[in-house]
Amino acid sequence: AALNQLGIQTTSFIAILGAAGLAVGLALQGSLANFAAGVLMIIFRPFRVGDYVEGGGTAGIVEEIQIFTTKLRTPDNKSIIIPNAKITGDNIVNYSAKDSRRMDMIVGVSYDDDYDQVKEVLGDILAKDGRILEEPAPTIGIVEFGDNSVNFAFRPWVKTAEYWDVYFALTEAIKKRFDEEGITIPYPQRDVHLFEHKEEVLQ
Repeated sequence: AALNQLGIQTTSFIAILGAAGLAVGLALQGSLANFAAGVLMIIFRPFRVGDYVEGGGTAGIVEEIQIFTTKLRTPDNKSIIIPNAKITGDNIVNYSAKDSRRMDMIVGVSYDDDYDQVKEVLGDILAKDGRILEEPAPTIGIVEFGDNSVNFAFRPWVKTAEYWDVYFALTEAIKKRFDEEGITIPYPQRDVHLFEHKEEVLQ
């Protein structure tokens, strides 16, 4: 009644309040979700500052974990701020969670090569690198017959902190040793067969 005396329609005023409340609720929905996600991350600690993680559609080193957002630094030195709800709403891969990691490398050789020699050379490469862990034991074996190559699974275990240094070193060592041993690293190719067709000349 008081509103009516002021010239304000009660029904219109209630509708405006309802719309404003809905707008505020929608605006706070994302913030509340991020807040709740931040609390869960603090409690369960899926990762810590300094870990290299993949989540929320990106990957990088965790620099800050705040109540609403998490800050990552990418390998090319970009800072990315991700809402916590986006991180917890997706799979989280923590590459730093364990002390050791397995490398999953595929090494292709020619169908004409000696496969026992290939396994021996790959094993020797691992034996000469002191960073390769003895346990779990590395795996070397034929995993696939490809279109252009016989593919070997090459799976040594290393310390997580040394993963990329060892990866690059092994890749270089494989190329050098294969060249020395005459083992071929094939590339995609096609065999083209040409047939000569002679037309018969009608007499």
